Amino acid sequence: MSEKIQGSEAMCRALIAEGVDTIFGYPGGQIMSFYDTLYGYQDRLHHILTRHEQGAVHAAQGYARSSGKVGVVTVTSGPAATNLITGICDAMTDSTPLVVITGQVAVASLGTDAFQETDVLGITQPITKWSYQIRSAEEIPWAVARAFYLASTGRPGPVVLDFTKNAQIGSVEWDYTPVKYIRSYDPEPEPAPQSVLDAATLLNHAKRPMILAGHGVLISGAESELIALAEKADVPVATTLLGLSSIPSDHYLNKGMIGMHGNIAPNINTNEADVILAVGMRFSDRVTGRLDAYARQAKIIHIDIDESEFNKNVRTDVHIHSDARKALQTLLPHINKSSHSEWLDTFDAPRQTEEVEVMQRELHPIDTRNGAMRMGQVIRKVSEASNNNGILVTDVGQNQMMSARYFKYSYPNSVISSGGLGTMGFCLPAAIGAKIGAPERQVFAFMGDGGFQMTMQELGTIMDYRIPVKIIILNNNFLGNVRQWQELFFNSHFMATPLLNPDFAMVSKAYGIPAEDVNDVSELDAAIGRMVSSDTAYMLNVNIEAEDMVFPMIAPGSAVDEILLNRTKKYQK
Repeated sequence: MSEKIQGSEAMCRALIAEGVDTIFGYPGGQIMSFYDTLYGYQDRLHHILTRHEQGAVHAAQGYARSSGKVGVVTVTSGPAATNLITGICDAMTDSTPLVVITGQVAVASLGTDAFQETDVLGITQPITKWSYQIRSAEEIPWAVARAFYLASTGRPGPVVLDFTKNAQIGSVEWDYTPVKYIRSYDPEPEPAPQSVLDAATLLNHAKRPMILAGHGVLISGAESELIALAEKADVPVATTLLGLSSIPSDHYLNKGMIGMHGNIAPNINTNEADVILAVGMRFSDRVTGRLDAYARQAKIIHIDIDESEFNKNVRTDVHIHSDARKALQTLLPHINKSSHSEWLDTFDAPRQTEEVEVMQRELHPIDTRNGAMRMGQVIRKVSEASNNNGILVTDVGQNQMMSARYFKYSYPNSVISSGGLGTMGFCLPAAIGAKIGAPERQVFAFMGDGGFQMTMQELGTIMDYRIPVKIIILNNNFLGNVRQWQELFFNSHFMATPLLNPDFAMVSKAYGIPAEDVNDVSELDAAIGRMVSSDTAYMLNVNIEAEDMVFPMIAPGSAVDEILLNRTKKYQK
């Protein structure tokens, strides 16, 4: 005998059926019926009340990225829904699986400019895999099942369900069947055999092969396959920002990060390689630099789950439309055991130059003023204090690039950052979600003083749920990255970049979170030790050299082998 239940209960049951145990959200008028029902499901659906809807969606992103599950968000209509837009777009750009449920006015009120009515579908369709308005309770099982399937398969991404009041209070015969197939949607394409053989032929005959590993490696769980192929063919590996931790930092074939503030050796050798295997990555402008000068000498093999990425920016000679793991598994048996020692040796000289000209200054500074510290120095010390086993969550700006360069990784899924969209304010709420998604690991949230103030209200969430996130504010009293560009490219016109900041440690303590100011380098090691050993949330507000810049740098409009070592000096091969 079938069971007839209210729509709000059907939504709760559907979420449980999809394996959901955590929801990030904020209640309000048009989703009250759902929250009323959620009251009776608290033992199975743990709701995290963030202090802002943007905090909820970023927390869900962090949760999804650290746990591998779909992040779930529930908010009301109108401004609550529009407050999610940045996070939804961020998730779409960085391929993060989310199911976002927004409350909506009654069906009869749609289009009347009712209180807190907003066209959620019209706003979100360009930045989601699927947006759908649930107008009746009968649609809930079908819509939720479809939403989770679309969000978590193929190239993952966000799905929005606009949950009308009618659907929440209406009735439905309860029956739930997870979706396993949607006509015309193929989330698991099989690698084309000829493409695999063509790729193998190129790699087996290459003299200077190179692998570029992106976020798709981590999403598909292809880390071991990546390493196996690299070791078998003796191929150097470089990663994108979001591909960091796809290969351990100390692996002998890991040559660092590519891109605007990446490592010198992999950047310049991109324009020396004869074959490039790009795995689960976009050829974005931050990776390629000037397109007409990017890897013109190389045959390019591109593996990606999203066929729209093929030949979008960079011409490919072979493309394999497949999940990264499946593609590498299929490719590996066709790869010959090889040695490329001479090619690998070419990475040594630029690496040495980078250590002398850039890294030494950052990691072991002698020219700072008034006890101020370098960002790289702080980041490396925190990483070492965690035995390089922590999860790094960053904001956007100088803190992001410095963290990417100097934090070290032992395990996959150890970096969570806003990549393609570059969302300031991402870090603090994302770190909350990351810690909930991976409670067994320490989570270190690195942010600048500007980004912190965009979402600092989420300290209230940390306080409320006692989430032991470690917060490091790299405080230079500037919007540091904008300031850097102003000095280098805009005649030092420091417009709207200096910041007058509050007492961050005092703010943190007001939320019951232990905090300390680290004003002098002599205080740094002990402060990090206290933070790492604490079993609660902890904040360090660190005095950073105000005029510090991130180098190396590929200036806008430059090629990947045109690299600034500092304000005035360029790298010479």
